[in-house]
Amino acid sequence: MKGIKIIGTGRGVPSKLVTNADMAKIVETSDEWITTRTGIHTRHHLAEGETITDMTVLAARRALENAGITAEDVAVCIVATLTPDTLVPSAACCLQRELGLPHDTVCFDLNAACTGFLYALHTAECLLGASQRKYGLVIGAENLSRITNWEDRGTCILFGDGASAAVVEAREEWDSISALLGCHGNDEMLRVPGVEKGVPSLVYMEGTKVFKFAVEAVPWCIDQVLQRTGKTVADVDFFVFHQANARIIDLAVRKYRIPPEKYYKNIGEYGNTSAASIPLVLSELHEQGKVGHGSRVLIVGFGGGLTWGGALVEFA
Repeated sequence: MKGIKIIGTGRGVPSKLVTNADMAKIVETSDEWITTRTGIHTRHHLAEGETITDMTVLAARRALENAGITAEDVAVCIVATLTPDTLVPSAACCLQRELGLPHDTVCFDLNAACTGFLYALHTAECLLGASQRKYGLVIGAENLSRITNWEDRGTCILFGDGASAAVVEAREEWDSISALLGCHGNDEMLRVPGVEKGVPSLVYMEGTKVFKFAVEAVPWCIDQVLQRTGKTVADVDFFVFHQANARIIDLAVRKYRIPPEKYYKNIGEYGNTSAASIPLVLSELHEQGKVGHGSRVLIVGFGGGLTWGGALVEFA
């Protein structure tokens, strides 16, 4: 079984910046109300004419350049998203066309909501184990502003758009990322109805119940990954959490006594970008030099489905 490591990252963020003051013009809210409950100050939204494809192409090209490989080297391309431009062709197929990936590249979209990038990372690891080419392109991308209910102040303040990519390499001598993935089928707490269902395809969420689920899921995932890998908190160089709510991250940090230099929050700038959330953090950390060659990163995600996951990923 081949293991994978990250060798390059890149991101593509929409040009439109939406502040809490802007949100207060849409629904009854305020900067203080949003900030104290979520930690969010701004979020990016796709402007008119911008698409998921635009963002994924930008993120992927930057990641490939960062990794020092070309499109011809890629064997697997997975886009984790619940908001593609079109159901068919998939966002991954559109990306294949724009990047000029080889025609035998395995390309598809994966929907596990906010845990999507983790699911895609593990899936890429499995597929690369049987591939002659050793590189994979894993992307999280969302256009959540398109499925936001702008009359619901409890959800419309949360979500942002964006895309981020990671290039991974597979080698026999590398350890597995020890991914832990799971779900509990639930369409009551968090859902987006499908097309032709007679109701709008907009995000519906019971915030308090989802918060309770998250604060239980995050430490459980951390414990399970550490147990699987035989590591301790001290062995981990950085903790990367899905950026859904600053308070959820703060609770985990306090529970495990994670020092400030070992975790990162960018929810204040981006909001909740679902599948793009974790790779956006990875890209920023990599660019800032906070993670790099040999860094061991514990990733935790949770989201609609309900899905959850954790993994221990290294940078080559």
